[in-house]
Amino acid sequence: MKILVTGCSGLLGSKLTPLLARRGYNVVGIYNVHRPSYSADGVKLVKLDITNTVALEDLVLKEKPDVIIHAAAYTDVDGCERDKNRAWRINVEATKSLVRTARVVKSYIIYISTDYIFDGSKGDYIEGDTPCPINYYGLTKLIGEELVRGSDLLHTIVRPSAIYGLGGSKKSFAEYIVEKLMRNECVKALTDQYVSPTYNGLLAKAIAEIVELRPMGVLHIAGPRMNRYEFALKIAKALDLPLELVKEASMKEMTHWIACRPRDSSLDTSKAKQLLKTRFYDVDLAVDLFKKEWLSRRGEPCP
Repeated sequence: MKILVTGCSGLLGSKLTPLLARRGYNVVGIYNVHRPSYSADGVKLVKLDITNTVALEDLVLKEKPDVIIHAAAYTDVDGCERDKNRAWRINVEATKSLVRTARVVKSYIIYISTDYIFDGSKGDYIEGDTPCPINYYGLTKLIGEELVRGSDLLHTIVRPSAIYGLGGSKKSFAEYIVEKLMRNECVKALTDQYVSPTYNGLLAKAIAEIVELRPMGVLHIAGPRMNRYEFALKIAKALDLPLELVKEASMKEMTHWIACRPRDSSLDTSKAKQLLKTRFYDVDLAVDLFKKEWLSRRGEPCP
């Protein structure tokens, strides 16, 4: 089976692409600026800007993948607000091209969406709750969902929340926390913004399961609900870093933000828990895996 993965150098793609190859799939990974640092047999890396929709469609038509996992996106929330044209081209137009060509080659498509399609007014959102994005990033991702949902393709829409881990071309919030605390610098973390932090390694395993099961519709795959401050303390405690340097902050202090953020975009994952074996929802497992990966990268022994 051939699988095409967009965003193969991103926080999710960097874990998912080699995992799929290790499971025996023939994988084509698309990256744009940052060539992936991993090496894996069975992975064909292609440098391609997905806003070049002609080149993107040509690649899909040439490779004829059985499965397309669309993990690439412009995820900079403030960046999307500043440059709406770029956000539209990456998050909407590229998705439209993938859907169009997937119809031709009859691919199954897995679209990676976000909790930011919700306004954050209630939290613990289930798959059937009505989306209402409050920033342009969320809007473009919701339109991407609708393009996939409105097609006649076999598809699964996966919504994670606040993805963290190692391996991506950009640092996750967890990496930021650890690096700051290791320098004995304070970390400000929000007490009034709730998310469902999702470890990239477990998210990748869950998506690998989805490739086999091919469930139609929407799935929330994320960790448990917590605020950013609680999450920062968990990461600090796991790595024996000074908890007193983690300082409480509130959303009203984030005066540098351009785009609005949901106050509580946490996700209910009951549906995916019943379907999948991967313990993506187990925060203790996730933080322990993050810790082991961090220590391994630094060449330190794992306890």
